[in-house]
Amino acid sequence: MQQSKITILSTRTIDHPLIREAASNTIIVDSISFIKTEPISSIEKQQEIEHLATMQVSVIFTSVNAVEAVAGDLEGYQPGWQIFCIGYATRDAVEKFFGKKSIAETAPNAEDLAKAIITKAEADEVIFFCGDQRRDELPNILRSADIEVNEIIVYHTVAIPQKVEKKYNGILFFSPSAVRSFFQENKPGDETVLFAIGDTTANELRQIAGNKIIVSSKPDTENLLNEMVTYFQKNRIHH
Repeated sequence: MQQSKITILSTRTIDHPLIREAASNTIIVDSISFIKTEPISSIEKQQEIEHLATMQVSVIFTSVNAVEAVAGDLEGYQPGWQIFCIGYATRDAVEKFFGKKSIAETAPNAEDLAKAIITKAEADEVIFFCGDQRRDELPNILRSADIEVNEIIVYHTVAIPQKVEKKYNGILFFSPSAVRSFFQENKPGDETVLFAIGDTTANELRQIAGNKIIVSSKPDTENLLNEMVTYFQKNRIHH
């Protein structure tokens, strides 16, 4: 009895050993990027970040892109910031560039992170390094608790919508902006399973699609790939 081939679309370019492992189980992953991020390069922004680096401030990161953009301006300097960040990949990036001791608190999502900041922040003002398409939940919760949020946009997200002719058994999504970009030109088949890296991405999918949605139990690429492979190993058709 032969296993049927499963085809998966990743809406972000990923090169991971699990993709090669999946291929050995006849699960083929195609990668097409539907967004790209570009750090904002300006003297004003760099000077603002360098000035903040001399201060003891509470800082928020909710994406790897923001961490890398700020770290690029600081060129290896590690300020004495109190950092609050989303867990997993973002936390790993903060540890890499700013050191483990800089992290005051992590949380799996924006709402829980906001609660941690309200409880633990050492000041009534926080610096939120973010992209130009950041979501509203976190700053809104903080402002409702009378915490001033100074937002500094450090990267742009650019949509790359493109038509995909191939039909896929599953599609992997890594951000709400990639969801919006994909659906500008595409509508997946009713049987296509959509995989979301986290709750905010899943919520964006629910607003657009009626397909089955599976949310990764941890918001990182490896976990999402593992859960996709496990799902299709359990639900694939043999013939």
